[in-house]
Amino acid sequence: MASSAIPLERLGGHAFNHRTSVELEEEYDRLRDLARAEAEKKKSCFDRAHEAYERGDGAEAKALSNEGKRHQAKQAEYNKQAAEFIFRENNAMGRIAEDTIDLHGLFVEEAEDILEDRIRDAQARGQSHLHVIVGKGNHSTGGVRKIKPRVEQLCRELGLDYATEENEGRIYVDLGGNRVEAPPPLPPQPDGHQSHSRPQKRPHRPRPERPQRPQRPEEPEDDGIFGCIKACCTVM
Repeated sequence: MASSAIPLERLGGHAFNHRTSVELEEEYDRLRDLARAEAEKKKSCFDRAHEAYERGDGAEAKALSNEGKRHQAKQAEYNKQAAEFIFRENNAMGRIAEDTIDLHGLFVEEAEDILEDRIRDAQARGQSHLHVIVGKGNHSTGGVRKIKPRVEQLCRELGLDYATEENEGRIYVDLGGNRVEAPPPLPPQPDGHQSHSRPQKRPHRPRPERPQRPQRPEEPEDDGIFGCIKACCTVM
C-alpha cells in the first residue's frame, strides 16, 4: 500500500464528483487539514532532530525523531480516513455504474492502490472491463496530469490494454489481457437508459509478467535527517 509520503496532488478541482452537502465537504476538508497539520509537526520534529544531532545531543535527536514518527503515523491515518471517505461518496451504489470507478479526491498513490485492488477483485469475479474516471487535468497543478499517467503505468505493469474514452476524462481498461481496438462508446448511466455496444478486440495476447515495483520508502523526505542521526540512534 502507499506510504504516508503521498504526493499532494489529487484529481479534479473539487474532491466530490457530484453535488453534495456542505457538511460532507467540510468533513473531507477537516480530515485533509488534520493530515497536513501532522505533516508540519513531523517536519518540525525531524528538522530539530537534525539540529540536535549536529550539536552532539544524541538523546534529544532520538527523542525528536521518535516524536516525528508519531506525527507521521497520524498523518497517514488521517489521509487514509479522508481517502476512504471520499471514495465511498463518489462511488456509492447508484451514483456510478458497476463497471466504473471514480478516483476524484484521491492523492496519486491512494488512487493507484485503490485501483489495483479494484482491478484484481474485478478479474477474480470475471469482469471483462473497467471504466476508470481519471479527470481531464483541467485543475491539476500547471495543467499537468498526475492521475492518468499513473493509471496507464499501472495498466502496463499488469499487462492490461486500455484506451482513453470520448470525454478524455475516462480510461477504458480491458481486464482479460486483450488488445483494445478503439475506445468504446460511453457506458450506460446508472439509471440504465443508455445502451452501447462493446468494442472490437484483437486476439488474446499472453499477459506479460509484471515487473517488481520498487518498495516505497516510508520516509523518503527524511533520508538526510535519519542519515545524520543514525549513529546516535544506534548507540542509544
